[in-house]
Amino acid sequence: METRRSERKSSGLQSECSGTAGSRTFISGVVEGFYGRPWTMDQRKDLFRKEQKWGLNTYLYAPKDDYKHRMFWREMYSPEEAEQLRTLIAAAKEYGVDFIYAISPGLDITFSNPREVSTLKRKLGQVSGFGCRSFALLFDDIDADMCGADRKVFPSCAHAQVSLTNEIFRHLGEPETFMICPTDYCGTFCSPSVSESSYLRTVGDNLLPGIEVLWTGPKVVSNSIPVESIEEVSKVLKRAPVIWDNIHANDYDQKMIFLGPYKGRSTDLIPKLRGVLTNPNCEFEPNFVAIHTLSTWCKSHGNGARRDVVMTEGDSSRDPGREDEEEEQEAEELYSPRQALRLALAEWLEEFGEPYKYGKGSSEEPMDTDKTGSGEGVAPMQTDQEAGPYAPGPEERPLYTAEPLTLGDLALMADLFYLPYEHGPRAVAMLKELHWLRANSAVLAQGPEGEAGEKVAEWRSRAKKFVDMFKAVDKMYTRVCNSANRNLVYDLYPYILEIKSITSVAKEFVNWLGSHTTSSAQFLGGDQEPFSFKGGITGEFQRMLPNDGAHDLFRQPAKTYSVRPYLPMDEAAVNKMSRDMDSEGVGSPASPEKPYSMEDRQTEGPLGFSPDHGFILEDDEGICGYALGTVHAKAFLGTDKTSRTPDAQEKHGKSDSQKGASSKGTEEMMRNLPEAFLARFPSLIKAQIHTKVTETSVAKRMMGCLLSLLKSSGSQGAFCTVKQSDTRMLDLYRALGHFEEVKVEGIQNDVMIMGRSL
Repeated sequence: METRRSERKSSGLQSECSGTAGSRTFISGVVEGFYGRPWTMDQRKDLFRKEQKWGLNTYLYAPKDDYKHRMFWREMYSPEEAEQLRTLIAAAKEYGVDFIYAISPGLDITFSNPREVSTLKRKLGQVSGFGCRSFALLFDDIDADMCGADRKVFPSCAHAQVSLTNEIFRHLGEPETFMICPTDYCGTFCSPSVSESSYLRTVGDNLLPGIEVLWTGPKVVSNSIPVESIEEVSKVLKRAPVIWDNIHANDYDQKMIFLGPYKGRSTDLIPKLRGVLTNPNCEFEPNFVAIHTLSTWCKSHGNGARRDVVMTEGDSSRDPGREDEEEEQEAEELYSPRQALRLALAEWLEEFGEPYKYGKGSSEEPMDTDKTGSGEGVAPMQTDQEAGPYAPGPEERPLYTAEPLTLGDLALMADLFYLPYEHGPRAVAMLKELHWLRANSAVLAQGPEGEAGEKVAEWRSRAKKFVDMFKAVDKMYTRVCNSANRNLVYDLYPYILEIKSITSVAKEFVNWLGSHTTSSAQFLGGDQEPFSFKGGITGEFQRMLPNDGAHDLFRQPAKTYSVRPYLPMDEAAVNKMSRDMDSEGVGSPASPEKPYSMEDRQTEGPLGFSPDHGFILEDDEGICGYALGTVHAKAFLGTDKTSRTPDAQEKHGKSDSQKGASSKGTEEMMRNLPEAFLARFPSLIKAQIHTKVTETSVAKRMMGCLLSLLKSSGSQGAFCTVKQSDTRMLDLYRALGHFEEVKVEGIQNDVMIMGRSL
């Protein structure tokens, strides 16, 4: 053990991070642990070169689609595969990078079967023979239920995993670096909580001290990793964890890519961690920023005298106009994500100009046309140059000249493809401008004089600003596509093409709003395909375009749901669904003994909501949810229900007086909603989701459509009333985020008011 430590220190693996516990090397580097096409051998060698240059020291080999790593872990490597791994391990050693070989046997291993354990030992023994000295056992993303044979031997899956890990650790001679990824590898997976998780306690109590534990933070993809959360899990595990960081991972949605800086992790974490490994984008080339900024973060920790900026949940909606102010604040901090991004982009810009970055001997090496061979020294394509170079005439198009890529282009691209929870400042500015132009296009119908003329001028000025923003995106796209480094271009092309295409449509939409001379058919017609709405910022742009009232289809693993606008013909089905939910005990209909409440007023048809302020959730069986809203709650609640037509009163049963719920109930309710409350939350919403809908994201998407529509109609906030017994809807509103319980005197005790600013 001591000999290995000396060897590692002498090989330059000592981390540049200071403040770590004791003299142990702080683990920092990259884990290739995503689902998708694994990186090539040349790309991995290029990674080792970068890690050495930037002061990182570790590479964890765990590609999910290497079938001998996971699916067929029992199979030994062939001679050809063995030679590749041997060469890769040697290359890592050459660059001073600790190569950790990970294996994932958890899909089908029988922990209590000695033959299975022997097979695993033999497989790792083979890899050890390639020169590998560091290992990891991964039990992530597997079924935690044990087979019958294991249940007879082990009290729980945690005991089985720990027993196997300890045995393999001893069998390999207790290597200095040996890791386990538990099945509960983040806070949200721990039941009932991290501190009370029996699984984690079993791991902490029984795992040998020399074994490291991988941990992704509060979530699988953690927006931020608070110091307190690491202190909590460290106490349970009885050791500091190694962060497996998915902040730049995109294997869960490869319509997205993340080019923003390493963010949301205070450098005060460094002394409390054993290490940090980033599991970045599946595409190798665009990971330059993710890895470079991680390196900057690792080097930023001093003596803890200053703190760095930590991203909060509200960062994604910050005002881009405050960017300069925020950057001034970051300049005073220990680690500035924006400054780290600039450093990375400046160095990355050089790579775009390198045409053959992997050098001699690689598959990327250009053809040497001077050599004789099958081509007999003749270039594959020739042109007749006898007539001289072509020169366009005075009225002909000029020859195309590729403009060089700029640092500003890369900064714009990074802002457009920033981080999972946050868009970059320029992307936020584009979204806000498009939203404002769409919401205020009605001013164009006013006269050109006075105050109305000023509003029209403002609209046209901001429209020009948005068009200029698109031109910057278009130039960025063209310059990236003409870069010499084709490896980079090929990885980035699908993303920059898509963002260029959707911003082009958005520009034409703005021009159409300003002129109304273009046919609206290109924007308003057609039934949208399920793939019409993409992920990331592309999806946000598309949802702002008038595609059939934000018609949004999306696919779940077992069912296909659609979200569409509420129509008058839906009224009967919506009311039937409400009655069915009440009969099942989901809702709580008013009883004759209880006073007539705001909740009762909403659920009594015809609901009073305009079809322009509602959305319907459907599956293949019909309506399974709705979200309805009205912009002006005061006017809606103050409507005299006795003014309804006889047909409407007959349609909805007894009249107000027969129900014992006269206008006095409405007046009493209105007295309980102060003007200050209605000024803050002027809009009223009502939603219900059928119990058969189990995916929260389905309801969140429908509610997001409604809230966006209310905001575009000028509302500053919305509220809803929910019976305390309706725990499903209470959980939904809380899951949506930014909904808060609002205390209003005089409201029934069994009713909660939930409000959200827009």
